[in-house]
Amino acid sequence: MGFVGKGTKSVRGGVRHTSDDIGSVIEPIYQTALFDFREPERKPSLHGVVPLKYSREDNPTVHSVESKMAELEHGADAVGTSSGMAAITTLLMALLKPGMQVLIPLDVYGSTLVLLERLSKFGVRVVITDPGNDGVIKSLVKGIDLVFIESVSNPLLRVYNIPEIVKLARDVGAKVIVDNTLATPIGITPIEYGADFVIHSATKYLSGHNDVVAGFVIGSDAETMKSVWEWRRFIGTVMEPFTAFLVDRGLKTLHIRMRKHEENARAVAEFLMDHPKVERVYYPCLDGHESYELAKKLLNNCGGIVSFEVKGGLREILAVYKHVKMIIPSVSFGGTESIITHPASTTHVHWSPEDRARAGIRDNLLRLSVGLEDVEDIISDLDQALNYA
Repeated sequence: MGFVGKGTKSVRGGVRHTSDDIGSVIEPIYQTALFDFREPERKPSLHGVVPLKYSREDNPTVHSVESKMAELEHGADAVGTSSGMAAITTLLMALLKPGMQVLIPLDVYGSTLVLLERLSKFGVRVVITDPGNDGVIKSLVKGIDLVFIESVSNPLLRVYNIPEIVKLARDVGAKVIVDNTLATPIGITPIEYGADFVIHSATKYLSGHNDVVAGFVIGSDAETMKSVWEWRRFIGTVMEPFTAFLVDRGLKTLHIRMRKHEENARAVAEFLMDHPKVERVYYPCLDGHESYELAKKLLNNCGGIVSFEVKGGLREILAVYKHVKMIIPSVSFGGTESIITHPASTTHVHWSPEDRARAGIRDNLLRLSVGLEDVEDIISDLDQALNYA
């Protein structure tokens, strides 16, 4: 039967591959490299390409969580990978040809941008626009073959107008890839708005516990996804079975966790708005954010990231970093623990000061991944750390 609710899909979605009569309630971990191949005509073909024989190609545990992700994102198929960057690389290898032009805004994840720029040695041209919808829409003209955007950008949380960008892309014959890592399928499902592919770093909210590194490619067309599967097979970016088990376990609580992340983040954003040591707060569902109206229209959940600028400079930033007690200074986001990040010296350290300024990433910007702790404790820790700034 097909499930309607995202919560039910998160818990009960996916294809079961149990081959015994024990009655396991959860998908077993098929921690095996090989499968008996004496009768290949009777072996399942999990992605419809070759019979099951080798876990670099396919694995039942991995396929189960892939099926669940395809359901959650309203895709025809999904391919699990060893990281979010592996997902992006695998998809680009399947799609790109010499001479193609890729349109991408400056405020995408830094490693995505660097990867595309380095692919120029294979004859791919990258067109980098100013951050935000206006830059993408103005540059989406005849000759663009591929558009790569994020549903919600990191770290300034700009919401991209997927329906409008998809419509313009169709007019010029371009395909659209949406990195949906920050919003998750609980926040938005881009394929429903016409996107061709969705990317996830499952390291973040999907697994949700800071204990795996994984990724997904989800596609709207099953035949094209066979090519993505072929490239994963050849370049070896497959997700491991135990990783798939942990991601699946995380997905079962995704809808509940995202509600709490959003609830905590809203409270933290409102607290920061009134703090005397804070210059500016970025949260898409906060009135005053540049994407506020678009977030109300497109997002079902505004997520758990709050970015803010501290009054002052590097000294004040370091004071906050030094004095947080419960919140962890680190990178990444989407786990149960609250994590604070200084983009200018970590995630965007390799960018030039000019590019950071163009993207709106100032030296006094902090990104807070609001966790699932009691919000009073998160706010209390932020308050005492900010008072040292």
